[in-house]
Amino acid sequence: MRVLYLIARLLTGAVFVFSGTVKAIDPTGSAIKFTDYFTAFGLDFLIPLSMPLAFILCLAEFISGFALLSGIRYREGLAAVAALMAVFTPLTLVLAVLNPVSDCGCFGDAVKLTNWETFGKNVVLSFFVIILITRKQKPSEYIRSGRSWLIISAVSLIFVLFTLYNLVYLPVIDFLPYKKGNNIRKLMVIPEGAPAPVFRTTFIYEKDGIRKEFTLDNYPEGDTAWKFIDQKSVMIKKGYEPPIHDFSVTTIDGNNITDHVLNNSGYTLLMISHKLEKADPRKLEKGFATGRRFAEAGMEFYILTSTGSDKLKDYQNGLVFCIADEVTLKTMVRSNPGYILLKNGTVAGKWSWAGLPADINNMLK
Repeated sequence: MRVLYLIARLLTGAVFVFSGTVKAIDPTGSAIKFTDYFTAFGLDFLIPLSMPLAFILCLAEFISGFALLSGIRYREGLAAVAALMAVFTPLTLVLAVLNPVSDCGCFGDAVKLTNWETFGKNVVLSFFVIILITRKQKPSEYIRSGRSWLIISAVSLIFVLFTLYNLVYLPVIDFLPYKKGNNIRKLMVIPEGAPAPVFRTTFIYEKDGIRKEFTLDNYPEGDTAWKFIDQKSVMIKKGYEPPIHDFSVTTIDGNNITDHVLNNSGYTLLMISHKLEKADPRKLEKGFATGRRFAEAGMEFYILTSTGSDKLKDYQNGLVFCIADEVTLKTMVRSNPGYILLKNGTVAGKWSWAGLPADINNMLK
């Protein structure tokens, strides 16, 4: 029984520490997952709480797991783990049955689990938690109560600062396909013989207060009365899905320049803002100034956004604005704005608004 107790304690603690850590590495991704769930269940009014809840959840998971593994404030840690399992085990059963979002997000983008796999994992962890609760002898508190709370507080503070660093300067470990060193074109390739997914891309335009969806075949090219509002890519037939399947860059004039961007043998700097109106104007101006210097040095600079043309006109400043899918932009870089440097389609650099080098032009000479 002692061996089973140790296994339950170590595995439960390790899973909670790992789950909290990977969420803290990518807090924006965790917030996006909360947003997905709120949207799926019609709870849009809770979306502003997505980021605070992401912080609270990853901290709660990490500290409770740390308490189980270290024995410091063990009873409180076990109580927190039991409370989390009491909430999430039935919740993941509902998610598995209804499947509102295909990926649960419990391990961020580090480990992908289906909703049924997540529920199965939680059932096993719940069994372990029952073992830990029913064991009469608990680990002895070998550190005085005051000092133990001080240690927990210090670890919590360090963890929160770590999470904030990843939020401001991008994840210290990039689990997404657009990480530095990856070649975008190669990750878009479907192996020979693999079933290919089929996507339908639609463009939403508005004229005289009426919105209408168009395809690439019938969008109103040249008709300036129609104003671009949004772009959507929907899978209509599932098949083999390459790591990158939705990267597409289209100028506001409707020209698809994806191949040009990926084939450029020189440097291409992409400034990415999934919604310009949601970004700090000062951060945008800093990016625009960087883009002008970059273009003046003979290199290519594009601004990728999903902002509609009705609002995009407020930002016209002589730079090249391009339209891309909002979900894709959030996947490319967890910052608004953020930056990706390409060379021959390979990600040569990646920065948030806070980490963009001031002398990027000199770096590339």
